[in-house]
Amino acid sequence: MRKRVLSGTQPSGKLHVGNYFGAMSQHIAGQDEFESYIFIANYHALNTIQDPKLLRQLTLDVALDYLALGLDPNKACLYRQSDVPEVTELTWILSTVTGKGLLERAVSYKDKVAKGQAASMGLFCYPILQAADILIVGSDFVPVGKDQVQHIEMTADMAGYFNNTYGVNVLKQPVAKLNDAAVVPGLDGEKMSKSYGNTIDLFDTPKSAKKRIMSIKTDSAAVEDAKNPDTCNVFALLRLFATPEETAEWAMRYKAGGMGYGDAKKRVAELFEERFGPAREKREQLVKDASYVEDVLSAAGRKARGEAEKVMARVREACGIVVSGS
Repeated sequence: MRKRVLSGTQPSGKLHVGNYFGAMSQHIAGQDEFESYIFIANYHALNTIQDPKLLRQLTLDVALDYLALGLDPNKACLYRQSDVPEVTELTWILSTVTGKGLLERAVSYKDKVAKGQAASMGLFCYPILQAADILIVGSDFVPVGKDQVQHIEMTADMAGYFNNTYGVNVLKQPVAKLNDAAVVPGLDGEKMSKSYGNTIDLFDTPKSAKKRIMSIKTDSAAVEDAKNPDTCNVFALLRLFATPEETAEWAMRYKAGGMGYGDAKKRVAELFEERFGPAREKREQLVKDASYVEDVLSAAGRKARGEAEKVMARVREACGIVVSGS
């Protein structure tokens, strides 16, 4: 039996190259190896998006992006978080067995508040909702980068708190599956992030994408100077798109000198279009077939909710919660 893997993406803005190489490409590749559940985290997004029309559109956009990039609904379960309301019920139950001290140790909360995000209870309790997302479908693994390992450890802790409190073995404790995702630099050299405004959107027009790529920050080395590929933002992007052989050739050109950064930027723009051009065309077709996209999300939501209902039935029984008709 294949292991069940859960991944989630927040609909908090247009998805970009950093999202693709940081997570999405691996989510899509995993559909052939695992029993993949991928949810669009629209409850989580309420911490930053409080415009209902925008949230609905961004939620749809995430679905369109995944489907255009190759996610197969027959292989992976792509669903809206809100189509599984049991996740919020489990969030409350987990909060009754989880100490405040655990949440106060969450590094991501401190980081986001330090960057100016409002210190709401939603943001503070984010790890509990995230734990519920993972536990509600009985996930075995959660693919994450190193910066997210703490959240999976906290999820395992919460599952343990519940099981120990009620003397049961109802909630499966998940394991973090470290991925090999690259840290993708943005136009300014910082990590590519919507909050920094330094992104290259996945489905930008070729002209706009090229303009942004040509604006990538570089040092002041002259064309004839030798350049260090290991410290160059352009090269860091190029190696994500190019084959190992082409990457090696560019590394030699950098070190030899006689090449301007503009040459590398133009190649990144070409590779960007080769990678995302066909997907852009597919996405444009999907936009015209809204009923198909809704059918995919609805069917996946029913499947995910079916799994959630099984888990919640055991959770309610364990803690004595009675629901009429169940």
